[in-house]
Amino acid sequence: MTGRLVHTGQVVLDLVMRVPSLPPTGGDVLAESTELLPGGGFNVMAAAARSGSEVVYAGAHGTGRFADQAREALRAEGIEAAQPQQPDSDNGICVALVEPGGERTFVTGVGAEGRLLPEQLAKVRTEAADVVYLSGYSLLHPSNREALLAWLPGVRSRVLLDPCPLVADIPADVLDAVLPRVDVLSCNAEEARVLAGATDSEVAAGKLAGRLGGSAAVVLRDGPSGCLLTVGGATQRIPGFPVTPVDTNGAGDTHCGVLAAMLLEGADLPTAALRANAAAALSVQHRGPATSPRREDLDDFLTNPT
Repeated sequence: MTGRLVHTGQVVLDLVMRVPSLPPTGGDVLAESTELLPGGGFNVMAAAARSGSEVVYAGAHGTGRFADQAREALRAEGIEAAQPQQPDSDNGICVALVEPGGERTFVTGVGAEGRLLPEQLAKVRTEAADVVYLSGYSLLHPSNREALLAWLPGVRSRVLLDPCPLVADIPADVLDAVLPRVDVLSCNAEEARVLAGATDSEVAAGKLAGRLGGSAAVVLRDGPSGCLLTVGGATQRIPGFPVTPVDTNGAGDTHCGVLAAMLLEGADLPTAALRANAAAALSVQHRGPATSPRREDLDDFLTNPT
């Protein structure tokens, strides 16, 4: 690998609670287990780092117990934090409610990670060999959004955008400004349908590829079915690896991180997407948000996926 993954998103702490079911409005349930773990953008970065990529976290981080835990997790994965600590607030928390089938529901409280300043991001330089990861969550935070809109025109590297489940809340003019600068758009099927205004996944992928233009690609993640890859008007199905999920929290992040790592290695998109599908399948068989496999474990799985 000659380039780096430059991650411009947010690291939060995930308060992961395994519940028998979601509570009704005004109700209550007892969690079967509770863990406080690094999550959010950390999941993508850990996935790329475990696949051998050099990773730089260009986002904001604060001061306090949650920020300390986030930075320690970054250090443990060999990830560089490019920004100084924000002195006035701690990192935020995402409450992740995980149901017995592995489905998860999020409620997020924003902290220092949502207050990246334009002058801070302006100091981060990229090279042509890098891949920049952009999160749709960043486009919802006014300060982060301002910083990214000012910084992106000067970016020399490829840009990978994951629009996030709240894609419908991203202002249309912001998406219009960002999408032409995206080289790879990676989203799940529901996000793609919302973003494209289409009910069919393949139609949605085609419409999104048209909004990107040129040789840009859409990777539409479709769970155990794998993903749809659309480039230049042509769509192909990249097969998945059906497994019984334990926890789907972080599966999309794993997919994005491994996809980016493979692109940094020089792999073509179909090869990168297939490996990302396998990594996501492995990740959902473990509890926790950052469950991307190590490179050697992924190699073993691809050799014998049964």
